Amino acid sequence: MASFSIVHWLIFGIVLISWIVPAWRITSKAGFSGAWSLILLIPIAGFVAIWAFAFMKWPIEVQAGRRGTPE
Repeated sequence: MASFSIVHWLIFGIVLISWIVPAWRITSKAGFSGAWSLILLIPIAGFVAIWAFAFMKWPIEVQAGRRGTPE
């Protein structure tokens, strides 16, 4: 069985970074720790986390005094 080449590892790293960096920025802007984006590396937990973050009250909304509903 052959091992992965450097090209495979570079592609893996680029794909990994292209998921984690934007998720880190989004969670940070929402008022959560950016480290929550690392949960995306766990397949089922990442899917559940996306749905949970989409519908929960974000700390930034609480700080602003609104729920996020249009006025």
